Amino acid sequence: MNVVIVDTECANLTSVRFAVERLGYSVLITDNAEKIRAADRVILPGVGTASAAMRNLQRKQLVEPLRELTQPVLGICLGMQLLTSHSEEGDVDCLNLIPAKTKRLRDSGLPLPHMGWNTLQPTADNPLVQGNDSYCYFVHSFAVAVDEYTIASSEYGERFASMIRHNNYFGAQFHPERSGKTGEALLKRFLELTLC
Repeated sequence: MNVVIVDTECANLTSVRFAVERLGYSVLITDNAEKIRAADRVILPGVGTASAAMRNLQRKQLVEPLRELTQPVLGICLGMQLLTSHSEEGDVDCLNLIPAKTKRLRDSGLPLPHMGWNTLQPTADNPLVQGNDSYCYFVHSFAVAVDEYTIASSEYGERFASMIRHNNYFGAQFHPERSGKTGEALLKRFLELTLC
């Protein structure tokens, strides 16, 4: 199994790599388009702002290679938001791989960013999470609205998409690498996933 983590230059790449290695897989962190294309699984992590991450992907000439992937791809946190068509964070066009939009979380009197543990409510067709009340670790101020691409949702002043999917592209708003047994199980299912 050839697992690649895309080097966006704005992520805690090491913690994601360690989480995958703990499952028994070797991992390559790279921004080489050919190595990304050749991977069996691609993980797109992200911490920071959508505008900075998209600038990095454009500078590295990775936008088109990422759009052409046919193997399972998992976007984590900001990486999930980069899969959408547009982000209000910096008013930037993203990869447009999942036709959804990322918007600032509404000020509902709760602290922002949304930081800490929260539960997921996965849909019945979510292949990566099974069972309700799965606790995961979140850090974000922007979120994707619940729509037909949502495969899990969470509540923080409003309901938002905590996981999204379109074809071979999956997104997790939370950090699986920091989400204990739930995150470990999600990564394992992603790495073992067979797309129909």
